Amino acid sequence: MEKFASVAALLLLLCFPVAFSGHDYGQALSKSLLFFEAQRSGVLPRNQRVTWRSHSGLNDGKSSGVNLVGGYYDAGDNVKFGLPMAFTVTMMAWSVIEYGNQLAANGELGHSIDAIKWGTDYFIKAHPEPNVLYGEVGDGNTDHYCWQRPEEMTTDRKAYRIDPSNPGSDLAGETAAAMAAASIVFRRSNPAYSRLLLTHAYQLFDFADKYRGKYDSSITVARKYYGSVSGYNDELLWAAAWLYQASNNQFYLDYLGRNGDSMGGTGWSMTEFGWDVKYAGVQTLVAKFLMQGKAGRHTPVFQKFQQKADFFMCSLLGKGSRNIQKTPGGLIFRQRWNNMQFVTSASFLTTVYSDYLTSSQSYLRCSAGNVAPSQLLSFAKSQVDYILGDNPRATSYMVGYGNNFPQRVHHRGSSIVSYKVDRTFVTCRGGYATWFSSKGSDPNLLTGAIVGGPDAYDNFADRRDNYEQTEPATYNNAPLLGVLARLSSGHSGYSQLLPVVPAPVVVRRPMPIRKPRVTSPVRASGPVAIVQRMTGSWVSKGRTYYRYSTTVINKSPRALKSLNLSIKNLYGPIWGLSRSGNSFGLPSWMHSLQSGKSLEFVYIHSTSPANVAVSSYTLA
Repeated sequence: MEKFASVAALLLLLCFPVAFSGHDYGQALSKSLLFFEAQRSGVLPRNQRVTWRSHSGLNDGKSSGVNLVGGYYDAGDNVKFGLPMAFTVTMMAWSVIEYGNQLAANGELGHSIDAIKWGTDYFIKAHPEPNVLYGEVGDGNTDHYCWQRPEEMTTDRKAYRIDPSNPGSDLAGETAAAMAAASIVFRRSNPAYSRLLLTHAYQLFDFADKYRGKYDSSITVARKYYGSVSGYNDELLWAAAWLYQASNNQFYLDYLGRNGDSMGGTGWSMTEFGWDVKYAGVQTLVAKFLMQGKAGRHTPVFQKFQQKADFFMCSLLGKGSRNIQKTPGGLIFRQRWNNMQFVTSASFLTTVYSDYLTSSQSYLRCSAGNVAPSQLLSFAKSQVDYILGDNPRATSYMVGYGNNFPQRVHHRGSSIVSYKVDRTFVTCRGGYATWFSSKGSDPNLLTGAIVGGPDAYDNFADRRDNYEQTEPATYNNAPLLGVLARLSSGHSGYSQLLPVVPAPVVVRRPMPIRKPRVTSPVRASGPVAIVQRMTGSWVSKGRTYYRYSTTVINKSPRALKSLNLSIKNLYGPIWGLSRSGNSFGLPSWMHSLQSGKSLEFVYIHSTSPANVAVSSYTLA
């Protein structure tokens, strides 16, 4: 019996020589980027490489008086859902930020940046006003009733938005995170575009923070498909972390320090990370800030963030107090529907955390004992290898990679003959009868798509109607970019060190030549007094930056109904005022400034205080 078992094991290895050999991570990386081109909506560019796709969604937003052409379809349908799209862009940007050199070495940095910009160009259109954000085009109910190519869809393309009366802090917060992360990506190659993205990020964060509410209470058609179960506190912390990384602005670091406990950042012990629940991502980023020596007075709070990051990592390795379930073949398992989204996002976090720990010459603290950072990267590699074919079925769950991959993907565009090949109109229900029900392979190869994956026992059914397992999604692929780039650079020894960004140096006493002149109260004898003071300073890349707090005081016995300020010689971002052209006024949430009361606004730049003066005012 033992001899027979040995022979059987040998035969099994001989039957699957490719599946269990080393993987070409560079090839997998290149293919994974092609998937984003297949998901594009709008006018496709001349350098479009997925040639079976064509222009689509060319009237999106028109009925609402806004141009919403562009962006990405989220998965196998033709709806543009804002929350998962923003998370997709954030994770692509994070991949470039951490592993840009490795992406460049594989010849894929340009394609990665193009993929990010396809999303951010759309978000700029979707954010036409500071406190307005369009969060969905189309709706899942009418879209899922039909099976049509995106090039000729006849489903409803209504646009849905959030605003102060219909808030969505989670949606606005995630979009702010995406814009902030992307601004880092474009900082050198396109500085003007980078500044534009950061401006949108500032506005979106303010919008999310001031007008709080769950987006699926405002865009109710999204609730069935991308409901915000975790609420919005995680997105507010997530956005603050990315804005701090993008701007080095102490305000956002303070936000994390002040709100980490109350918003759950230091309280939630997570075993998942994805488009809905961001806590593990926040905890990982804040742990990075702590390792970089940026925490300052927030060190005790940030240490609690890191403890929760450690908890997440330990649970993945099976060395924590509460560990994540795995299939018999070793894949982490969270849920039946599209489990692979959690696999790729967790693999990304373990990859970057491994490098953060290595850079800081530290180790992972688990309840089972201290763990070397290399084990985290080994875990990520095991998950990627499973996806690419090292599993009990010897199946690659990346379409087009390897010899055995899904052939009947739950995806409208790939399952129907290309619009360029046959322009015969595919009707709403006719698509189901002719194409959805077909037992044949997809006529268009959806190269690089990561499908939902196997069940808890490593079983997988390659059927188009099996949407839980065969439907792909952009947020499955996005985290994998960084992991594949990291692994393709060579994983032997796991010794890659990432550069540690120097912490801002607080300048207690600036050099005399750079010391700013702090103004005295402006027009103190009038009804409005203005006092400025410098509240902080730091050095970044050889330049000293100053944070100024400006207080506007109503000295009149009557309420101040309106106020217009002139601010000259301002060379940086400003918070706390509404802006119209070159004039600044009371913030949008403040209708008047009562007698004896004051308001505060803040700005940052690298020189003496700006010239702030009262242009006009109206008393009650």
